[in-house]
Amino acid sequence: MFRILRHQELRPDQSRTIRFEGRDHGGEISLFLVDNEPGQGPDLHVHPYSETWAVRKGEAEFTVGDAKTRAFPGDIVVVAANIPHRFENVGTGRLEIVCIHASDTIVQEFV
Repeated sequence: MFRILRHQELRPDQSRTIRFEGRDHGGEISLFLVDNEPGQGPDLHVHPYSETWAVRKGEAEFTVGDAKTRAFPGDIVVVAANIPHRFENVGTGRLEIVCIHASDTIVQEFV
């Protein structure tokens, strides 16, 4: 059996970030499809599972614990469970990034 969630055009007042939780669709992972303006990104937070990011477009700066690094299209970044982290669009254009959560539901605690 399979399920497909079709892309839907967003209204102008809607966030361009799409949240998908696997448990609602029979999946074992969850994810965000992020589409951010320069300067945007989540606040510092943790998850009780690892998170993997795949940068599709733009330039992101990741803060992972006390370290910072930049990632570009095609780069994949992984952070272990329970490590405070965040990312920010530090480029001049849009940032498109896939945030893969190793859980069928998103569990996120801001620090």
